[in-house]
This record gives sequence, structure tokens and C-alpha cells, in this order.
Amino acid sequence: MSPSFIAYSALGLAILFEITGTTFLMKSVQFTKLIPTVIMGLCYLCSFFFLAQALKVVPLGIAYAMWGGLGIVLTAIIGVVVFRQSLDVPALAGIGLIVSGVVVLNLFSHSTTH
Repeated sequence: MSPSFIAYSALGLAILFEITGTTFLMKSVQFTKLIPTVIMGLCYLCSFFFLAQALKVVPLGIAYAMWGGLGIVLTAIIGVVVFRQSLDVPALAGIGLIVSGVVVLNLFSHSTTH
């Protein structure tokens, strides 16, 4: 397997653990429920571990933009689907801009490693 594939797989896992941790942050009810709080902490630890692995190959700015951007978008979707939260037009426009930024980074930037 190529180092690039491994790095982007690690970044994908970092994103998944980050959105899972954020979901359990909501379920922890401001750290008043032990089990969701512990799961949240473990997910964040795993997220940072895999983000660090991705940084062996992917530049920091690119990795962090993808980790943060996709984390925001996916967490917003979870908020709508799981927690029945609503998004207004400006929120949807902002999310669209985040997705556009990640797409531009990956398709047009020579800073990324593919």
C-alpha cells in the first residue's frame, strides 16, 4: 500500500472518531453522564492519534482543513438526523462553502499528496 493511501485512510479514521466523539459530547449532557463522557474522550484520543499518523504524509494545513471541514459537515448532518436540529439557509450555505473548500483543496491544490 502506498504511504498516501495509508495517510488518507488514517485521516478518514480521524474524522470518523472526531464526529463520533462530538456526538457523544452531546449525549454526555455537559459531562454529567459517565459512559457517554468516557466514550467521547476515547474517541477524541483516537481521532488525534490517527490525525497525527496522517500528518506523516499529508501537510498540516491540508489535513487540518479536511479534518475540521468534513467533521463540521458530518456533525451538522448528525445534528439534523439524530438530534432533530434544524439548519437555516445561511447554515446550509456555509456548509456548502466548507464542502467546496475541501473539494478545491483535493482537486486543484498541489499541496496535497495523492
